[in-house]
Amino acid sequence: MSLRLFLDEDSQAKRLVDLLRDAGHDVLTVNEVGLVRKPDSFILDYARQEGRLLLTRNCDDFYNLHKINSNHSGIFAIYQDADLSKNMSYSTIVKCIANLESSGLIVANQFIPLNPCNY
Repeated sequence: MSLRLFLDEDSQAKRLVDLLRDAGHDVLTVNEVGLVRKPDSFILDYARQEGRLLLTRNCDDFYNLHKINSNHSGIFAIYQDADLSKNMSYSTIVKCIANLESSGLIVANQFIPLNPCNY
């Protein structure tokens, strides 16, 4: 299976993009569509219009936008820790997305932190 993902400015590292594409996902980045430095609400609106799941590390801002309007294809949130050793690697992010996808979880209209599946 494959997900249609839209990666926020803070999550569009080339290595992560490559790993997600190698896993079979249809990936677009903020940079690729010319939306760098646009407001978060604009980014979420773009993802909504294109029917793409948003992947972001800007968790608090997108959680607030989700609470205002939860009509979207889903938001995958990656929380960052001051202790870098606790942060998710790119391969772990890809694995967590695969686990969620294979679980059959409905992600539309959901704000889903990926960190709980960091194992």
